[in-house]
Amino acid sequence: MRIFRLFYIIYIALRFGLDDFVLSHTKLKPLQSIINVLFFGRNRSKPRSERLRLALETLGPIFVKFGQMLSTRRDLIPLDIADELAKLQDQVPPFAYAEVEKVIQEAFNLPLNQVFVDFEETAIASASVAQVHFAHLLDGTPVAVKVLRPGIAKVINHDLELLDTAAWLLQLLSSEIKRLKPQEVVAEFAEHTHSELDLTLEAANCTRLASNFPDKKLLIPEVHWDWCRQQVMVMQRMVGTPISKIDVLRAKGIDIAQLAHDGVEIFFTQVFRDGFFHADMHPGNILVADEGPDKGKYIALDFGIMGTLTDNDKYYLARNFLAFFNRDYRDVAVAHIESGWVPKDTNVEALETAIRAICEPIFNKPLKDISFGRTLLSLFQMSRKFGVVIQPQLVMLQKTLLNIEGLGRDLDPNIDLWKTAKPFLKRWMSEQIGWRSIAKTLKKELPHMAKSLPEMPRLLHDFLRQKTQAEADSPIRESIERLIKTQQQQAIWQKRLFFSIALLALLEMLMLFSAFWPVAN
Repeated sequence: MRIFRLFYIIYIALRFGLDDFVLSHTKLKPLQSIINVLFFGRNRSKPRSERLRLALETLGPIFVKFGQMLSTRRDLIPLDIADELAKLQDQVPPFAYAEVEKVIQEAFNLPLNQVFVDFEETAIASASVAQVHFAHLLDGTPVAVKVLRPGIAKVINHDLELLDTAAWLLQLLSSEIKRLKPQEVVAEFAEHTHSELDLTLEAANCTRLASNFPDKKLLIPEVHWDWCRQQVMVMQRMVGTPISKIDVLRAKGIDIAQLAHDGVEIFFTQVFRDGFFHADMHPGNILVADEGPDKGKYIALDFGIMGTLTDNDKYYLARNFLAFFNRDYRDVAVAHIESGWVPKDTNVEALETAIRAICEPIFNKPLKDISFGRTLLSLFQMSRKFGVVIQPQLVMLQKTLLNIEGLGRDLDPNIDLWKTAKPFLKRWMSEQIGWRSIAKTLKKELPHMAKSLPEMPRLLHDFLRQKTQAEADSPIRESIERLIKTQQQQAIWQKRLFFSIALLALLEMLMLFSAFWPVAN
């Protein structure tokens, strides 16, 4: 099955004339002539960018997502291709309304008119996995209804199997590629992609992200849980202007520079404060509120792919960023070694020099003056030289960071990404390693400690009694001396336990005092 799918991909690429991208060199012209004979009559009159988009749409959702990511990288690909691929963000051809109605009725086991008082047959947005229609619930509430494409799971699973096979073959062919952990990266991508096939999981992601922004700095649609199923998700209808329509936003009085600044802060907040971030932030999933009290705020859509980070990942990432902002490239090197991202025996001085050579040319420059294509190539060469171990759990973050950088470049090419992010990361790091972190951790653990403390004397007594009994049964012992020593230790531990309880109580009182007593100016 996989080999047939591979041949199909090659066939589609040749049918749409994508060989133009790789066989245009003079030395390869004879090979292209042979392909033209084999595919006699293929239409190559359309621009190459349009042919590429059509080929990706034909191949299915995995390839559409690849095109979506490329569309944000105008610094890496020609503008004509970026503009055309941008249509993949929300202009994928929709499936028929008859199928939409069938999916909804099967999901709720009810006729459509017993769920919605009206339902717009034309999709407001259509993407690779699902499409969205506007409707009104029976009580008149305006909603957006997301519906999975019929049979999409089978197509995605086939493509993921093909990707896994390709990753496995690449690992066999090259030890260098094996270092990049392609199969683990594919597995990570597959996990996130599969989550898109269950809209109840997306609804849960939506609710969680909304709870992380109670201040409404990022606007998230409310989920109507009574009307959510695996194939259908009903949520609050959000109204705004797509982030890609910058001229329209300016005409409506939106401060574009402030919008770019807010976008960077929202991204770093999701990553470092919450460890839970929107990992599919292409322009088709982002609106901007253009009227009312929320004017100028971001609106996030589509929560099928979310990224998560452990506290350890967040710490080392923040440490690397801050060291970079401070031009402390030695600490960047040390952090890489301590985190296990490079071998423990790596030469710190050599790694520091390599990092400095990459980072210095882009430091304190606006996005418009940075060639991320050249920087990424340099980073890859460095990682190969020093044996950097790719972290699969960070792949989604890397993808999202590329999207964010692409959006920032479009919004405000003059924005200094580093200066914008540095104050936030400094504040976050101080909360992780300062007295605030100790107080926060202690307050979090106090309920568990309070539950366990009453049992500690009995548990300690049982442990010491078992220890004493074991010593009594031992053929090599000095019974009396050991018993005396055990009793002395017990007395010492009881004193320590008493003072620990007293200290915890004192700290809790101080925390309560600081929470309720006004701070003097």
